[in-house]
Amino acid sequence: MDYKTPVKKLYGVGEKIEKSLHSGGFFTVKDLLYHFPRAYQNRADVRLLADEDAYGEYHSYVLTIANEPKAAMIKRGMNLLKFRAFDESGSVNITYFNQNYLKDVFHQGATFRFWGKATKEKRTISMTSPSYEPVLPMKELDALVPVYPLFSGINQKFLIKLMREIVSSLPEFVNDFLPTSIREKNNLPTLTYALENIHFPSTEEALEKAIKRLTFDELYIFALALSKIKTVQSTQKAPRFEDTDISPLLKLIPYTPTGAQMRAINEIALDTCPKNDDFHIKPMNRILVGDVGSGKTLCATAGAYIACKNGYQCALMAPTEILANQHFESISPLFNKLGISCELLTGSTSAKGKKTTLSRLKSGECKFVIGTHALIQDSVEFNNLALAITDEQHRFGANQRSSLSDKGVFAHTLVMSATPIPRTLSFMMYGDLDISLIDEMPPGREKVSTYVVDESYRQRLNAFIRKQVDEGGQVYIVCPSVEERKEDIDNVSDYDPFSFFYQEAQPPLKSAVDYAEKLSSEVFPDLNISFIHGKLKGKEKDAIMSEFSLGNIDILVSTTVIEVGVNVPNASLMIVENAERFGLSQLHQLRGRVGRGSRKSHCVLVSDSKGETARERLNIIKTLYDGYSIAEKDLEMRGPGDFFSSDSSVRQSGQLELGIAKSCKDSALVFSAFESAKQTLDEDPELSSNKNALLLQMVEEICNAKANTIN
Repeated sequence: MDYKTPVKKLYGVGEKIEKSLHSGGFFTVKDLLYHFPRAYQNRADVRLLADEDAYGEYHSYVLTIANEPKAAMIKRGMNLLKFRAFDESGSVNITYFNQNYLKDVFHQGATFRFWGKATKEKRTISMTSPSYEPVLPMKELDALVPVYPLFSGINQKFLIKLMREIVSSLPEFVNDFLPTSIREKNNLPTLTYALENIHFPSTEEALEKAIKRLTFDELYIFALALSKIKTVQSTQKAPRFEDTDISPLLKLIPYTPTGAQMRAINEIALDTCPKNDDFHIKPMNRILVGDVGSGKTLCATAGAYIACKNGYQCALMAPTEILANQHFESISPLFNKLGISCELLTGSTSAKGKKTTLSRLKSGECKFVIGTHALIQDSVEFNNLALAITDEQHRFGANQRSSLSDKGVFAHTLVMSATPIPRTLSFMMYGDLDISLIDEMPPGREKVSTYVVDESYRQRLNAFIRKQVDEGGQVYIVCPSVEERKEDIDNVSDYDPFSFFYQEAQPPLKSAVDYAEKLSSEVFPDLNISFIHGKLKGKEKDAIMSEFSLGNIDILVSTTVIEVGVNVPNASLMIVENAERFGLSQLHQLRGRVGRGSRKSHCVLVSDSKGETARERLNIIKTLYDGYSIAEKDLEMRGPGDFFSSDSSVRQSGQLELGIAKSCKDSALVFSAFESAKQTLDEDPELSSNKNALLLQMVEEICNAKANTIN
């Protein structure tokens, strides 16, 4: 067995199971080996049946079977198996449904460790379908049992069996790619130890060590791959712009750009027109990072103007039609006055309009096009695209962003992000991009009043919602969940694989779907209420947001899909339910959705969390309004893991996706990993030495995967 061994070679994997594994993305032993548990059942926590404090929660019980199981048919297609079991403190009725084969497993007098919920009604204790393991002499049972993310056709029991087979062979084929000096300096275990204990930890301490090592690995490789991508980009060639004078554009704008905006514009100009005489130059790969309302669009517009006035074409891609329309409505009047043709191309563009725009793009008559994903369709051809701009870049996949820039021959690339990040993390997050931090807000924007309340304020909050709507305003209500979560069928306890990072007990989640229904039927039946979430199709989301922006919806209940992009000046109240579940930067983004017009605006953070850390964080957002200061506080209190999260507003580079590292709360570990990568590259920039051969192989695998995804 080795990393490349096909999954079909594993014991018990037939054609049907192989197909299920392939559908889940698992083709080799390595694919499975790096499929880490999402939680662990702490089965070492053995309780007695008489322990009433344990009822209703998942615990272990060591029980002896009292009688032979009895099977009974309840109805057609449904049967049950029942028996009694006992410990020194009492007895319990245990029931399994549609598992008659267990008659051959449970026999009177045998002892098992059961894992499940015990409940008591009157004087009778019961358990339904608990997990079980025989207690045998000379065999020690695992204290922590893994719970894996599942996929169609594979259950926990079988997946654990496969993992045990693989892990038992680890010492034979795992070679450690991490330089020994770096491993020892950071007090990390070997790779074999880490992989063994991430799947089947011997102790909590062993699990902590394993997670630390594997988190470090991801971040270390991530940093090396970013460096390699940037090196490759530096060898490409793009057109050099000659004229970067933007004064004609600035004369049309009724305000003075901030110093931060002018700095960013100058950086774009210098990237595309460096002080040399070369006709072709290194392509610009720059990101504009700025707070909501900091003026990133003006900087991008200036870049587009520079490209167009030099005779080239520019494209701006937005994630939604409503955002594309907003950009077109604000930019096209300026470009028309400057004599530059500007057109809109979205999924809603008429067939006749699309045909005309495509023709004008191909001929070069249209110099600037603003659109959505429609811009990256095969039918879209440019004459000489030289600048590709992507707004809210995290909303697009790597292949989508690159598909736009690939419409030109090594076109310059400019991307925008409305999520400020700590300066100390910027070089990590955007290692393959040059960064323009727009850290100054235009003067005159009124602050959004922010309040932190608990559930006892609900009546007053509903009255405040009514007041806002009666006065002509509109309301956002953000919930952390789409729907109510059902009971976890995998019997996952409260044990968290990342428990060595600080966690606090959390109140139940409020869901967008259920809360919108309650508001419509019980609280505000006379108001127009709608809900929006990430599971809706793009056209459905666009239609709802369009109705909200037109003022046809009074209250929009949503998940965080509304945190970026759309400008609704009439929205005057933002309510965030379960506010303790959101990062500070995310709360700041949500708050930025209101206060964009002339109305006095408010943000109410609702939380019943009793944890001191949660309350402290919410009080910070109540008093701080600068996105960069908030990001620094987020980093200080929660660590950098949130900034690397795949569902956050911060970019990961292409397909360099993080797994276990996304949950990291240990800032020191992240910085150590990136510093170690820098040290490795300082000593061996090409990773060409024999000692780094395995390392180079891993980095190239990641970079090739990214390239293949894009191509």
